[in-house]
Amino acid sequence: MAHIGSVVLKVADARRAAEFWTRTLDYELVNGPIGDESPVLAPKDGNGPTITLDEDDRTHLDLHVTGEAALRAEVERLIGLGAVRVPWTYPPGAGFVVLADTEGNAFCVVDTGQN
Repeated sequence: MAHIGSVVLKVADARRAAEFWTRTLDYELVNGPIGDESPVLAPKDGNGPTITLDEDDRTHLDLHVTGEAALRAEVERLIGLGAVRVPWTYPPGAGFVVLADTEGNAFCVVDTGQN
């Protein structure tokens, strides 16, 4: 079963947002310097989901699973619960699927086992 791996926040200024959220939640930058396309912040104690800051994408959850079979199974399970596939142009070898919940909120199911 999937778990919340990351909360993706749409931000206008990644540097400003990173400063605010790292100080607010006692998180730290774990994915390159601020200014990367999507900086990732993580709890210093390792407990809890990461926060991905994105200036282009909309706010959404990334649900994590490990392995391609788990990804396929979780997507089918979620569709059975009422989720729908969102039309999306996937890059080659994409390890994620974009779905929408019963209220139309987009979210991703991500295979974290991919390199």
